[in-house]
Amino acid sequence: MSLILPKHTLSRRRLLQLSGLSGVGLLLNGCGSSFFSDSVGPIFEPLNQSLEALLLTPKPVPEFPISAIEPDNLLVNTFDFTPQIDPVQFRLTIDGEVNNPMQLSMADIQKLPLTSMVIRHVCVEGWAAIVQWGGVRLKDLVALVQPKSNVRYVYFKSADNYYESWDIASAVHPQTLMAYQKNGQALSADNGAPLRLASPIKLGYKQSKWVTQITLVSNLLPIKGYWEDKGYEWFGGL
Repeated sequence: MSLILPKHTLSRRRLLQLSGLSGVGLLLNGCGSSFFSDSVGPIFEPLNQSLEALLLTPKPVPEFPISAIEPDNLLVNTFDFTPQIDPVQFRLTIDGEVNNPMQLSMADIQKLPLTSMVIRHVCVEGWAAIVQWGGVRLKDLVALVQPKSNVRYVYFKSADNYYESWDIASAVHPQTLMAYQKNGQALSADNGAPLRLASPIKLGYKQSKWVTQITLVSNLLPIKGYWEDKGYEWFGGL
């Protein structure tokens, strides 16, 4: 497996100092000064992860009725480029510390049970939108590859070289989807087609678009995520 990924330029999104912005991290690092981001943040990050993991439960997050969907509120950030991926040629690679690595076409993925949910998407930049996502539960994909018992983390690689990592408990939460529909329609390229992460338990920057590779590992690597490697909080939970 290869997780040596080139990084984007800062023009991809406005770089915010997020160290400790969500969950318990907000209490620890709330002042937002450079002292906290440069010194206190790295010290307390393992503590933040442990406490937030304890707060995360497998219980479903409340969802909304279809009538609550806010179709105009889901903003599309400005990117260096939007990958145009042929859904027929697309393959999702799932590998790492697993017994049955595989590549799946969109046809393969769409044969799996479709899960639809109406949830609030929350962006760290201060806006939110109620969206209906449809796709396959990541939990079901993970089960297909038969992860080894020591797996604790999941890495996501995207077609635009974005990269992200999650804890395994969040990845297999029943409301974490690899989505290929938005508001009952096929996902558009600017929203991450053909496949993107969608979940009510993570902030928007954790929900990678254009996902092409999912890698399961036992240890968190030196690279954690595109924005996390610039100072964002790693757990990113809601």
